[in-house]
Amino acid sequence: MALDVSALTAFNNEIAGELLPKIVYGGSTMEYVTIKEGVKHQEPINLMEVDLQVQYGTCVSTPSGSLTYSQRNITVCPRTSFDGICLKDMDKYYLGIADLEPGSYNTTFKTAQVYSDLLVNQFQKSNDSFLWSGDAGCTDGGTGLISIISGSTAGVVVPAGSGSQAITAATALDVMDDMLANLSSDVADREDLTFFMSVQGFRNYVTALRNANNFYFDPASVDNRGGILEMAYPFSPGVKVVGTTGLNGSDRVVLGPAKQIVAGTDLMSDFSEFQLWYDINTDQLRHRIATKLGVNIAYPEFWVSNDQA
Repeated sequence: MALDVSALTAFNNEIAGELLPKIVYGGSTMEYVTIKEGVKHQEPINLMEVDLQVQYGTCVSTPSGSLTYSQRNITVCPRTSFDGICLKDMDKYYLGIADLEPGSYNTTFKTAQVYSDLLVNQFQKSNDSFLWSGDAGCTDGGTGLISIISGSTAGVVVPAGSGSQAITAATALDVMDDMLANLSSDVADREDLTFFMSVQGFRNYVTALRNANNFYFDPASVDNRGGILEMAYPFSPGVKVVGTTGLNGSDRVVLGPAKQIVAGTDLMSDFSEFQLWYDINTDQLRHRIATKLGVNIAYPEFWVSNDQA
């Protein structure tokens, strides 16, 4: 007797397959900067500066010097993610069995928590890109750090030599040494001095260290934490090198006191909490993530940029 299976399709046990969510490298520049909460639209960064003048001689009676107050504004951009999925669309596929409870009234699905984690992960990546690149579509608060920490901002230093090049495995150390040489000596003792660059730039930097001298490069010193690559800059106490997804696709490298970057938002918990609900009117499971985000720097004169695109 011959076996005839021509009317069947090859079996593929989709239900038994492991579901692998696409978790991406999120980036988290926010952990390095100063956070200003409660910003509904625009608030100032209040600055205070003393110009101390020293005079010579006795019986000095002419006032000299100044106390100056100034402001740099943070304008936040309202950013929202809103979508809905019709769970009944899963019925025709393995998902109908794997993810849905029996019955025609499905208001959630088994991997809803994974779905929620993916939404938060993707929004974290989007926020980091927004901090650095901004968004021209946001007319208020849409300017990112790439534009702010650049030669177009009065005070920001753009080196005339190696420090204005892109970072490659061949140029990284020269670029960064020149940027350090051009950093204001007034902030040389700060412990939050940070090079910010793309993840690829960071990899080029690590390659440059390895190629230059294996004796002082410790692979264990590279810290991969929550979407951020970080390590210390050799022979420069207090200086960190950070690779962030927010600068991916850009050759921009900036150096300065990270805590003098001020990110404004309405409430920090908005970045990790969101609404997920079943809407009976549209028969969809919907989500909404709503935040406000904007950024500025306190003192441009304490920042150095290679000004690459």
